[in-house]
Parts: sequence; structure tokens; C-alpha cells
Amino acid sequence: MYYLRDGLAQMGLAWLGKFLAVFFAICMVGGALGGGNMFQSNQAAAQIINVTGGTSSFFADKPWIIGLVFAALAGAVIIGGIKSIANVTEKIVPFMAILYLGACLIVIVVNAGAIPQAFGDIMAGAFTGAGVTGGVAGALIVGFQRAAFSNEAGLGSASVAHSAVKTKEPATEGFVAMLEPFIDTVVICTATALTIVITGTWNDPDASDLGGVGLTSRAFETVLPWFPIVLAIAVILFAFSTMISWSYYGMKATGYLFGDNQLAENVFKGLFLIFTVIGSAASLDKVINFSDSMIFLMGVANIIGLYILARVVRDTIQSYFDRVQSGEIKMVEHAHSH
Repeated sequence: MYYLRDGLAQMGLAWLGKFLAVFFAICMVGGALGGGNMFQSNQAAAQIINVTGGTSSFFADKPWIIGLVFAALAGAVIIGGIKSIANVTEKIVPFMAILYLGACLIVIVVNAGAIPQAFGDIMAGAFTGAGVTGGVAGALIVGFQRAAFSNEAGLGSASVAHSAVKTKEPATEGFVAMLEPFIDTVVICTATALTIVITGTWNDPDASDLGGVGLTSRAFETVLPWFPIVLAIAVILFAFSTMISWSYYGMKATGYLFGDNQLAENVFKGLFLIFTVIGSAASLDKVINFSDSMIFLMGVANIIGLYILARVVRDTIQSYFDRVQSGEIKMVEHAHSH
């Protein structure tokens, strides 16, 4: 919001900057309540119900109980602000990623002989008749939706988190931020795709009506019957860390819209926790459609700003490289313990 407002004002486009900043903030509040909250609560509830007996689970007709627990846990964290959120996520995220990738690796190793066929199936689906008949434009749109939903690249949301750090060099945060889409999309999403394709789950008629998490769970189950529990733990941790991160985004957007008014921020926190409970029991399709629209509109506002300020970004990065090469900015030496 601030780079849009102030950056475009410096380019002589103050009116556009003010409009895009407010528009972005409104959409980010919607994105925080939808994709960053309701969807996460919904997926976590679905996984807990799945591993506790499915339709015969105690929670099968009471997903709101899971939503209440998530709301209580999220509330305990977000009341503490950015430091509390950072302390929790820095512990959850690495553990979650290692746990999930480790489980995927076991499934892939067990089915190692099928790896060439799996890559063949992926390439065939992408570049041959199967991909074309599926509708290239439709597949691209869904791909963009899920990619933006997954790694937030281009949305402008991650910059809200990075802006909270203490640094004299904005360019360094840009380099750190570039790691996020790589780890999420190239590493974790590729591992997920291989797990689903290598086990043949994607082609299983019994699994045709399962969603992404359901397919992955079925793929894990082909190796060890209790493996879906590992996935459930990873999904729950992912959902929780995403929820508390997006709560911060929503709080900053609310702060921008209402001038850092404490009452407005507390109202947002309350709404956020209510939507956590609603999301656990809501229809997934409606949640996804709402989330996609908010996230798309965030991306539109952000990319317009990035395009206009591309030269400023380039000059900032070039200045950083020049000062590194001249020795003005020195490498940080690791302290040696004695």
C-alpha cells in the first residue's frame, strides 16, 4: 500500500497511487479472510476428519469444533503481533517442509522404478493431445490461480511480511523473497505432483472426485496405510502458519485503511477468528471462488505498480550490486565460537 501510494506519487501519479493502495488494501483484507483463513481452516478440518474415520468420524458433522480450536490457537498467536507470529512460524514452517518432503521422498523411492513413466505422463499431459483437449487456456488459468494461491508471487502480500524486517538494503529482502516461490513451487509442488503421478493415483477412477489434498493422501496411503497421518500433520501445520501470516497482512491492510486505528484492528482480529470457524464448515467451492477473486485483484493492483516503478526497482538493485563490487557493502563474516 505504501509503495503504491508514495512510489507512484514520486512518478507524478499520486491519484493512481492513492486509488491502487486503497483498492489493494481492501482486496488484501478479503484475501486474508478467504484464502488466508477460511480455505486453510476448511482444508485442515477435511484432513482431520479424513484421518479420524472419514464419514464415521466424530467431527464428520461437527467441523465447526475444529474451526473453534483453530480460532483459539490463532487468536493466542495474533494477539501478540508480528513478533509472536514470527516466533511461531519460524518454528513451524521448516519442520513442516522437512516432514512433508521426507514423506514424499519415501513414496518416490519406494516407486523409483516408475519415475521415468511418471515424467513421461506429465510431459504427455502438458504437450500432447491430452493437454490440448483439456483446454490450454483453461488449464493455464487454473494453473495461474493455484500458483498464485500457493506461493503468492506477484501478489504483493509477501512484501508486507518482508517490510517488517530491519535492514538498510531493500534489495537484500528481494533476494530472500525470490527463494519462496522456488521452494514452494519448484521443490514442494514438484514433489507433490510426482507423488500423485508415480503412484498412479491421478488415474484411479475411485479417486476422480478427490481434491488435491485427498489425492495426495491416497498416494501416501499406497506406501503405508498410516502415511496419510503424516500428510494431515503437514497440512494442519501449513494451514495454521498460513492463517497467522495472513492475519498480519489483513491487520496491516486494515491499519492502512483506518489510519492504524486500534479499534479497527481489533475488529478485524475478531472477524478473522469468526471466519476461521465459518471456513471449517463452509462449501469449499465458494471459499475458493471468493479467494481467487480477491487474490487476482491484489495481483492486478500490485503488477500495475511494479510495471510503472520497474525502473526504480532496477536502479535500486544496480546500486546495491555496484556498492557490493566496490567494497562499500561488505560481506557479513560468520562469528566463530571459541
